[in-house]
Amino acid sequence: MSTFNMATPLCRQIFSHSKVIGRFCQCQRGIRTNATFSRVQRSQKYYLYGTAAATSLYFGWKWLESNARVEAARPPRRMMEDVSLRGLKLNHRERRFIKFASVEYQGQLYMTPQDFIESVTDSEPRPRLKRRTLWDKDLDRFHQETPSLAKGSPDMFRNIFDKGIISYTEYLFLLSILTKPQTGFRIAFNMFDTDGNERVDKEEFLVLEKIFSTARRDRLNRALEGVVKPPDTGLYPTGEEEESEPLEDELQKSHVVNTTLLVHFFGRKGKQELKFEEFKMFMENLQTEVLEIEFNEFSKGLPAITELDFARILLRYTYLQSDQYELYLERLLDRIPDGQGITFNEFKSFCQFLNTLDDFAIAMRMYTLADQPISQEEFHRAVKICTGTELSPHIVDTVFKIFDDDGDGQLSYKEFIAIMRDRLHRGFKTRQLREGWEGFKSCIKEEMTRDDPSVPAL
Repeated sequence: MSTFNMATPLCRQIFSHSKVIGRFCQCQRGIRTNATFSRVQRSQKYYLYGTAAATSLYFGWKWLESNARVEAARPPRRMMEDVSLRGLKLNHRERRFIKFASVEYQGQLYMTPQDFIESVTDSEPRPRLKRRTLWDKDLDRFHQETPSLAKGSPDMFRNIFDKGIISYTEYLFLLSILTKPQTGFRIAFNMFDTDGNERVDKEEFLVLEKIFSTARRDRLNRALEGVVKPPDTGLYPTGEEEESEPLEDELQKSHVVNTTLLVHFFGRKGKQELKFEEFKMFMENLQTEVLEIEFNEFSKGLPAITELDFARILLRYTYLQSDQYELYLERLLDRIPDGQGITFNEFKSFCQFLNTLDDFAIAMRMYTLADQPISQEEFHRAVKICTGTELSPHIVDTVFKIFDDDGDGQLSYKEFIAIMRDRLHRGFKTRQLREGWEGFKSCIKEEMTRDDPSVPAL
């Protein structure tokens, strides 16, 4: 009895300890279970995330694959534009405008100032996927950033860059500015000044745009009335639906838009008037800006370009064969192995002289009735008569070393004028076809009418 009584507390104590140990083990198992469950939860979460990502990638790849098949079956935008233009009698300016215009607003194509600069200095536009669509808020922002006439400068187009729009008619107008001599600025201004008050308002300026637009539309409609039809390419059901109405809309849709040029000339509200001196300054700035871009391309930041670079600039827009082009450059290298360089002012003066090329040609025909070559002194004199300014002796000497065939100091001015006309018009001049049967007939006609003053020259 006593032994049992003594064992009872001991058993109770052992049992109590065993319960504590059991509870401790249960807690440990619980902790391990919770940790395991937490790891399982995290693993499941990662698994779900991974599955979702893989599924998204799979369906995204399938979508891209199907979209690529659709795009491959559909001609690219540029290809469709080329197809729609292929059967139309578009001149080079119209095709070039469509090629370089990078924005559209309400279905009409526009150039940015950057596009215009590239169209007269580069052979191809910068790469782009598609044209940028503009909205009213974009035009409002452009108007706010367009400088006034008082803030015009020879780098205005470069500063505006792509924050502005230029219509097709304004594109033609700006191209004409680049070939206008100083004496032609007044004539150009008088074309807009319909009431002769020495000022031009917005409505007068738009009159000439309307004339351009009407002439363009009439010519295009005549081409569409059966003279030329676009080919049946299979892109459209009958070949009749596409025709050229969309093209006409893209170039000449009639709706009122305040372009960058209109805001620059007449203010945001269109109430200002344009004076001749302001107009003249704008034309001079534009000519200078384009020439600066060409010059800087070769000068690389230096104050002068080499005589060889000067020759490259003069010949870059011409239609010379590659062997003829190389002949001119090699001739110059042989005659001026170590040149002194040509400054921007010399380059600018010569290019401004080229704007009077027609007057120079008339002066040469009157001076040399037998179309005889001319000397450097005679060249100097003719240039001063036509422009009122003198070219530097060095640049005239360089021109003679480029175009003087036999090195006798005499220039065949007819060849010089023909090549410089290509340069002046920057590749926009229409060329006669000189290949095949049509070229043969053209040459025969030219020879038969060469001495007949009643027949216009080809």
